[in-house]
Amino acid sequence: MIVAESPVKRVEDGAKVLLGAVVGVVIAAGRSRRFGAEKAVATLLDKPLLLWAAERLGRSCALVAVNARPGSDTERLARAHNLPVLHDAPADAQGALAGVRAGLAWAEQLGARALAVSPCDAPLLPDDVFERLLRAAGAGAALAETAEGRQPLCSVWPVTALPVLTAALSAGAHPPTWRVLESLSAARVAFDDAAAFANINTRADLADAAARLDYQR
Repeated sequence: MIVAESPVKRVEDGAKVLLGAVVGVVIAAGRSRRFGAEKAVATLLDKPLLLWAAERLGRSCALVAVNARPGSDTERLARAHNLPVLHDAPADAQGALAGVRAGLAWAEQLGARALAVSPCDAPLLPDDVFERLLRAAGAGAALAETAEGRQPLCSVWPVTALPVLTAALSAGAHPPTWRVLESLSAARVAFDDAAAFANINTRADLADAAARLDYQR
């Protein structure tokens, strides 16, 4: 389990309750159609993309979970690394916002105050991305932004936003994630290196990311 130094304050019924903590979720329930296989389990420099994301979140969060499809290779990989797995609610439309809602529900159960969200397929993210987002969010929400636009899956959500997401996803709707963040008056945090937020959508993208990491060594 990827855990930072934990602010556990009490134990109820054998379950740890993270009062006032920040927890994280990796969104990895997509179909990865362009990639041709589950992106989260693809390896970059011998490490699955899922673990690139989970380890980065773990540097800022007390606990990290993975939003994955039931029975997927991503779910099996997460469980093999003792990462909690969260499934979308059956009634929710497929999409990232459903994964964020699952994460917020989990965070609320733990007694956490906020949820940091990461995509599974952006291994080049800045090391300080969640530190900066959490600082900007305060008691509210925040998202990353580059010259190429909003990066809503690099974001922080207060647990109090759970009813807002529940309403947004009602009746099978799935509005853009950035629009829900804007409804929460999310702070925007500017990052200079837009390429660091690039998603891995193809095998060529994966090769490009490996080349960039090799160059940076």
